[in-house]
Amino acid sequence: MRRRGLTVLFGALLLLVLSWQATVVRVPYVEMGPGPTYDTLGTDTGKPGGRPIINVTGATVTKSTGQLRMTTVSVQPELTLLDAMIGWWEDDRAVVPRELIYPPDRTQEQVDQDNARDFQQSQTSAETAALRELGYPVLVTVSEVSAGFPAEGKLQKDDVIKSVDGTAVDSLNKLTDLVRAKPAGTTRKIEFTRAGQTQTVEFATKAGDDGNPRLGVQVTTAQPHPFQLSIQLDKIGGPSAGLMFTLGIIDTIEPEDLTGGMIIAGTGTIDDDGNVGPIGGIPQKLVAAKAAGAKVFLTPASNCAEAMGNPQPGLPLIKVSTLDDALNALQALRAGRTPTLCSR
Repeated sequence: MRRRGLTVLFGALLLLVLSWQATVVRVPYVEMGPGPTYDTLGTDTGKPGGRPIINVTGATVTKSTGQLRMTTVSVQPELTLLDAMIGWWEDDRAVVPRELIYPPDRTQEQVDQDNARDFQQSQTSAETAALRELGYPVLVTVSEVSAGFPAEGKLQKDDVIKSVDGTAVDSLNKLTDLVRAKPAGTTRKIEFTRAGQTQTVEFATKAGDDGNPRLGVQVTTAQPHPFQLSIQLDKIGGPSAGLMFTLGIIDTIEPEDLTGGMIIAGTGTIDDDGNVGPIGGIPQKLVAAKAAGAKVFLTPASNCAEAMGNPQPGLPLIKVSTLDDALNALQALRAGRTPTLCSR
């Protein structure tokens, strides 16, 4: 009996030690969970009197009866063994290897800085895409003419390049693609404006040091508009708010209420041309959207399969590849029609 008692006591002590270790021993995993959602038409605190997330001065702004909610993922970077075990059992959580979020060659601080930079870029692209939709095109302007290249004497600083061989130039990438579409030495027709006057010149391109054809100009972009626009939202990282910021800007300036009085949630990156890209954390964002009372979820087309594998009851998944897709879907909802949904 005495030996049995010692065995039970030893087992109890061992269990106690193991249980204690489970609460203090760190494991190389992080936990992803539903993060807060933000109405891009509202304030950064979500309360009256808070600072508007989208700020417009110099233009009449409109108020919507619904909401356009961007979704986020919360990340718990330090887990104990017990934390990880609990996270594995929770349906709305994901426990993943730490290196998936924090690569071994990057510190947590560096990753946070990268996320902050991506978030800022998402705002910039959202502004560009929204202003395009509102009728303010991107102007590609000559900032410098390189000596010894064909453009010398043909183009000059502050010229706005409008087209190459009749194809409109509406971004830096577009200009680069058009110039590189034909080999160096090919004569190209360049339409531009100078001091408000449209002119046309023709000259052959020249190969640069990398062998690619060049006009011989440095260019920059501008997007003139008669109002000031800024986005204010702290402590958020990553590029996935781009689409919802874009819709928020349009809804703030356009008289029409894009929401139709509904709570619209969504996610997705956006580029200057309005293309919507995939993001991470879809299962957690769907949970957050459902908790926020969303009626539909704008889903990047590339994330549809994952979203359909982690559905939330009563939350339709609207498939979007571009800003136009999103705007058309919202128009369909306002008209009582069913927009294009994610499908298998």
